[in-house]
Amino acid sequence: MAPASLEQWFAINGLFVRYATSLDLCDVESVVACFEPDGWLESPVLGRFDGSEGIREFAMRTVRLKQEQGVQFRHVVSNLRAEVEGERAHARCYLLDFLTRDGATELLSPGEYDCELKRTNGAWRFVYRKVTMDRVFALPENATPQGITPPVTPPLR
Repeated sequence: MAPASLEQWFAINGLFVRYATSLDLCDVESVVACFEPDGWLESPVLGRFDGSEGIREFAMRTVRLKQEQGVQFRHVVSNLRAEVEGERAHARCYLLDFLTRDGATELLSPGEYDCELKRTNGAWRFVYRKVTMDRVFALPENATPQGITPPVTPPLR
């Protein structure tokens, strides 16, 4: 694979931004549209989700957290590196995953996305998206089947 051209890089970066902002806005169908129909994603916190239905279920977790607990996520991506060969690409970028709840914001963990992409009809989509995190963290209660409780935020002085 060769480094992405500027045009390819901007199109691939646009996919990452569209994915992150769609997830944060709870736009489930736009998240699903970022993936090939048989695509998958894997999270060290939530596990693996396969195909459009799996991706939809993954995105619905964010919707439920926002509706039930008032949680707002902000996925910030940067430092994109992309290599392209024909209609396929491999891309990696850094991730900062913030969570705001009850007026308090915390960085859950820095991490990195590692993705394979495919261009179909001129549009890049994820074949897979794996995330690795720099540290283990807990999501708010009910976010996972294990029912992990949220981290305790010290009172402000």
